[in-house]
Amino acid sequence: MTPTAGKRHLSVLDHICLNVFWFAFSALWGSLLVVTIPSQVLSMVGDARKGTGMAWIIGLGAFIALVFPPFVGAISDRARFRMGRRRPFILMGTVINCLALLGMAYFDSFSLYVLAFLFVEFGNNLATAAYSALIPDVVPHDQRGLASGYMNLMIMLGTVAGVAAAGALTTRAVVPLYWLLIAILLVAMLITVFAVEEEPITEVKPLALSTLLRSLWLNPRDHPDFAWLFSSRLLVMMGRYIVQEFLQYYLKDVIGPPFQVFGAAVASDAEGAVSLVVLMIMVGATVSSIVAGALSDRWGRKRLIYLSGGLMVVPGALLIVSNNFTLATLLGIAFGLGFGAFASADWALATDVLPSADDYAKDMGIWHIATVLPQVVALPVAGPILDVFNRLGPVWGYSSLGYTVIFSMSMAYVVVGTALVSRIKGAK
Repeated sequence: MTPTAGKRHLSVLDHICLNVFWFAFSALWGSLLVVTIPSQVLSMVGDARKGTGMAWIIGLGAFIALVFPPFVGAISDRARFRMGRRRPFILMGTVINCLALLGMAYFDSFSLYVLAFLFVEFGNNLATAAYSALIPDVVPHDQRGLASGYMNLMIMLGTVAGVAAAGALTTRAVVPLYWLLIAILLVAMLITVFAVEEEPITEVKPLALSTLLRSLWLNPRDHPDFAWLFSSRLLVMMGRYIVQEFLQYYLKDVIGPPFQVFGAAVASDAEGAVSLVVLMIMVGATVSSIVAGALSDRWGRKRLIYLSGGLMVVPGALLIVSNNFTLATLLGIAFGLGFGAFASADWALATDVLPSADDYAKDMGIWHIATVLPQVVALPVAGPILDVFNRLGPVWGYSSLGYTVIFSMSMAYVVVGTALVSRIKGAK
C-alpha cells in the first residue's frame, strides 16, 4: 500500500497532536517500570527474591512486546477500516490496556498481578504497534528529525509525569495512581483518534497469511543498514534497562535513607529517591531531545548518536564507584542529556533506513523488537546475577558486588551499541 506522495508540512499543533499518545505511553511505563512495579513486587515476594521476581514479570511482559508488534504492524499496514489503518488499533489497544490496569490496581496475588500485567502489555502493544507508524506515514522526510524531537519531548515529559505521580502515590495510594494513569491514556487516545488525519492510500495489499508471515523476515544481507541499527539499539537498550529496573533497589541497598542533596533531605524511602533521580534524568533528556532531533536534520544522525553514547557511559561508570545521593542526582542529569539525544537521533535514523515505505508499521514493529528484546534477554539474566552476587559480596568483603557487576555489564552494552552505528552506510 502506498500513501500519497505529497505530505504537507506540519505545524507545532500538528506535532503535538501527533505525539501526545507518546506522553500517555511514557507516563504509564515511567510509573510502572521505575517505581510502582519494583515496589509492589518487593512487597509481594520479599527482599531475598526481588531481583528474580522483577526478572519474571518484566521478562514475561517483554516476550509479548517482542512477538506481538510485527504481526499487528503488518495487519495494520493492510487494514481497510473506515477510521483508517492505524487509529482503530490505537482505540482497541487503549481500552484493553485500561481494563488490565484495574487488575494491577486491585489484585493482591503475585500470580494474578503478573497476569494483569501481561494484558497491559497486550493492549499497549496492540495500540503502539500501529501508532508508531504514524510519524513515517504523515511526516515529510525533511521534518522527521523535528518530529522525532517532538516525540521524544513527549516521551520525556510523560516519563516525568508518571515517575512524579508514582513517587508520590505508590506507597500511599496506589489505586488512585492506576486510575490517574487510565485517565491520561484515555484522553491521549481520544486526541490521537480525532485530531490526527491519516494519509489516504492509493493501494491496499491483500491480507494473506502466507504473505504476512514471509514479510516478517527481513534479510540482513538485503537490508544491512536496518540490521546494524537494530543491533545498535538492542545493545544500548540492554544497558539502559539493566540500570533502570534495578535502580530503586540500588538506592535502597547501597545508598540508603535518609536521601539528601547538598545536605537537605529530599526523600525518606527508595521510592521517593528513585523518582527524584529519574526526574533529573528526564530534565536532561527533555532539554536534549527536541534540540537533538532538529540538529540531526542538519548535522546527521550518527554524529549525535556517538556523542550521546559517551554522555550515557561516563555517568553510568561513575555511579558504580559512588554511594553519594547528591552525585547520583547530578549524574542523572548528565545521563539524561545523553539519552534524550540518543532517543531522538536514533528514531530519526530508523525512519531513514526503513526497508519499505509500503510496510511502515510492520517494519517499525520489527525495529521495536530492539527495544523490548533486552527485557526478555538482559533482565532475566541480570536479576539472578544481582541476587547471587549480592549474597556473595559480603563474604568477599564487598556488600554491593551485585550492583557493580550488573552496572558494568550495562556500560559495556552501551559502548558496543554506540560503536555499531558506524557500520551504517546509507544515512549520515
